[in-house]
Amino acid sequence: PLLAATSCCIATSREAKKLGVRTGPGVAEAKRICPGIQIVVSEPEKYVNYHFAIVETVESFIPVAATHSIDEMSCRLTGPQREVAEATRLAHAIKAALREKVGAVLTCSIGLAPTRLLAKTACDMQKPDGLTVIRGCDLPEALYTLVPEDIPGIGSRMKRRLEARGITTMPQLWALTEDEMKRIWGGVTGRRMWHWLHGHDIPDVPTHESSLGHSHVLSPDLRTQAGAYAVLQKLLHRAAGRLRRQRMWATGMMVLVKSFNDQNWEAKTTFIECQDTLTLLQTLRGLWAQHPATTNRPLMVGVTLLGLVPDELHNLSLFDEPKRRALSHAIDRLNARFGRETVYFGGIHAIKAAAPTRIPFQTIPDFGG
Repeated sequence: PLLAATSCCIATSREAKKLGVRTGPGVAEAKRICPGIQIVVSEPEKYVNYHFAIVETVESFIPVAATHSIDEMSCRLTGPQREVAEATRLAHAIKAALREKVGAVLTCSIGLAPTRLLAKTACDMQKPDGLTVIRGCDLPEALYTLVPEDIPGIGSRMKRRLEARGITTMPQLWALTEDEMKRIWGGVTGRRMWHWLHGHDIPDVPTHESSLGHSHVLSPDLRTQAGAYAVLQKLLHRAAGRLRRQRMWATGMMVLVKSFNDQNWEAKTTFIECQDTLTLLQTLRGLWAQHPATTNRPLMVGVTLLGLVPDELHNLSLFDEPKRRALSHAIDRLNARFGRETVYFGGIHAIKAAAPTRIPFQTIPDFGG
């Protein structure tokens, strides 16, 4: 893959972080901060393979309840496993098995706590190879060495919101009532946060995505109108495949083009519930026809499928085209069996190698389809 100065540093080593290179800066900015930094092009397929190897190893000891990102998962302890001694023994066994079966230099941090929020907090308290236990009887004192932004879910915006109310320390955050946290967070999220923080393992509310999509910073050779449109087609192919794998239907589409001169363009439309690639490509073509034929050089493009409807809530349509849907599913099956992009529509042939799959937060790509 091409590495341009506009590429983003999606992960930085501990050594780079100590020198001030955090996650997110462009390559040019990272080199300015640390002139001797070594930039490595990401290899998402390799990372996904490691992810599934880690999941398989963990599940040889205990079921994985949920995967939250490429390098984060949670498990629910039951019965004797809830005893601190047994839970600690299990954690050490998992860490040893990961080193033996997945990678000799692979480290992992494990947090044991009454709730997933506190377990994540405990996990972050000892890195890169820690094991931290927070029992219910340890609260709140076990958290008093932290600051509010050390709690998952409290980012820069929430930090400012808390500071506006005079809340800057963990004892102050802990002292908030459930109603106060509901007002600060704006509803049910605050209620869940209060209970999780106080060690009450209330269930999360099941949800489904309301949109899905992909974006890509164009390589220098594709920073033309034709290149931007071709990459948009490839991104839409990928999004349509995800849509079907998740058994969802889209009812809208948004297209975005960001240019070097910050004169960004976007267009949006709605349509009857759809999941076949050919119909979605036709919709993209209609939106692209609205794109002004200017000399602005495109830098980044993105396509998002909106208003997602799960299979069980899908409404049948008089205008449904079953042959198109059958074609898309046939392509999915072939790609799943013989490898990603074994079969695709001809419009992306010239740029098939462009816009390689990335690993977004909270979603693990499927390289088989």
